[in-house]
Amino acid sequence: MAEQKPETLNPPMYTDYPLALLETPKHKTGNTDGFTLEASHMCISHNSFIRGFNSIYQQAPRLKKSDYPDFITYSLAWHRLVEEHHRYEETGLFLEIDKATGQKGVMSKEVEQHAAFHDGLDAFKAYLVGLKDKEGEFSFARLIEIMDSFSQPLYTHLSEELDSIVNLSRFSTPDNPIDIVAIALKVGKQAVTRDFALNCLPCFILNMEAVEFEGGMWQQFPPVNAPVRFVLLRVLPLWRRTVWRFASCGENRARKQLAV
Repeated sequence: MAEQKPETLNPPMYTDYPLALLETPKHKTGNTDGFTLEASHMCISHNSFIRGFNSIYQQAPRLKKSDYPDFITYSLAWHRLVEEHHRYEETGLFLEIDKATGQKGVMSKEVEQHAAFHDGLDAFKAYLVGLKDKEGEFSFARLIEIMDSFSQPLYTHLSEELDSIVNLSRFSTPDNPIDIVAIALKVGKQAVTRDFALNCLPCFILNMEAVEFEGGMWQQFPPVNAPVRFVLLRVLPLWRRTVWRFASCGENRARKQLAV
């Protein structure tokens, strides 16, 4: 039996389903120390991954055949975004945390959690690349089945890592103060390449809702000047514009209707 997709003249608004958003530690506790702030910054990034996951999940059953190329490219950009983030952590951030704390393997639990959903991410990518290479017909049911297979270990990691960052405060002493925000910023800058900015970064920025989330308190995140913010929101998405239409938010960083 052929798969059915919902028929509607007006696509519905994006919703935070099936994965719920995470609350930032700053909003939860009111604390403003560096560890709470960095964990909150990471939470905003993680929520972008969650909205990206949700946007793929919600739109997959609604696609027309003409949507497939752009949707596959968008979904692969989301995959790369998550993979690059974890590579940035394992080859940069976590090593810098080891140096700053004087301890080895401080974030080993997080590395183990990465491994728990690695196979699912690989299957997600392999399925989409196969479609791109004209291997088989697109099945939204199969794509969602793959996403369901790794959604819970992914979500557990995205949630629990926030507390791990906050708890790094136990290593910061008057004799050895740790500026975790500066460490993360330094490593993060090294991870952004031109190719990543053009072909992946819009997936990150356009899934970063900032109007409704926590009363709009994160509208100035990421902490960049006005010209850079303009480039991120208005200029970069012009490249492959039809791909980024599948993101959950518009250039105003508010939730929008699904693309299809």
